[in-house]
Amino acid sequence: MVAPEHEQSAASHAISLTRPLRIRKVKERWFSVDGTPTDCAYLAIHHLMKDEGPALAVSGINHGPNMADDVIYSGTVAAAMEATLLGVPAIAFSLVARGRPMDFTHAARFARSLVEAALSQPLPPRLLLNVNVPGFVEPRGWAVTRLGRHTYGNQVVENRDPRGRRYYWIGGTEYSHVDLPGSDCNAVLEDQLISVTPVLLDMTDLQRMEELMRWPVDGFERQGPAKI
Repeated sequence: MVAPEHEQSAASHAISLTRPLRIRKVKERWFSVDGTPTDCAYLAIHHLMKDEGPALAVSGINHGPNMADDVIYSGTVAAAMEATLLGVPAIAFSLVARGRPMDFTHAARFARSLVEAALSQPLPPRLLLNVNVPGFVEPRGWAVTRLGRHTYGNQVVENRDPRGRRYYWIGGTEYSHVDLPGSDCNAVLEDQLISVTPVLLDMTDLQRMEELMRWPVDGFERQGPAKI
């Protein structure tokens, strides 16, 4: 168990390359790191477990959703993604709940079951699964989904500090999602299902490559054609 010492929501895939990191042993096989979730995955795999690497990396259970575009910002997903980049298959778990206290009972039970199922398979090293568990009702089951689309609004709150200088809070609270059948948002929020989404690390837009090859860029000759 290797976790950040402090809250790292929306830390995304930040990695600490310009300052030293400190590891604190909490108890046997439990460690905290004064860095990001990505730092934790990196140190766990390359340092703390360097003599015997893990068969599977598990990140979470996060206390909040990581659906749709959240995967770009999520520290929870980033830790799993870093493990995958380092050749360790990984699963990120998040609890989609409203308010406090949060009940992790169903999420923990499903996480254990899915991990056991995963370890019974010949896992590819680039496997990355993003899991979201309803925390507001008992899940009716689980579904394999695609990433959805949602928004929290685009709020910018401007104010002044005691010295008269302006400061800004960004990020809204007006949640809404697009109705996309088969998406993680629909599965969790409308169907009360646990969503399991396989995520690709290769973000190359293959269809856009064809279009891009036809752009008339003056003064430069395109070499190729690129093999897709």
